Amino acid sequence: MKKIVIYTSDTCPHCISAKEFFKNNNISFEEKNVKEAINRKELMSMGIMSVPVIKIDEDMVVGFDREKVESLLNK
Repeated sequence: MKKIVIYTSDTCPHCISAKEFFKNNNISFEEKNVKEAINRKELMSMGIMSVPVIKIDEDMVVGFDREKVESLLNK
């Protein structure tokens, strides 16, 4: 099973869409909300300043690119 982490914020509509996609497809994920300093610093240390960021194993998708997410899930 792939390890999925989604970096989110409370006010991001694309974050909500990404989480709904995974929930609707019964795919478990870990959510890391950037309102918590540790999650924000973790994301910034990767040089990323926006959400959502979807990490599937070692692959990163910045933004909710459904096609790219689906292709990474089917790898």
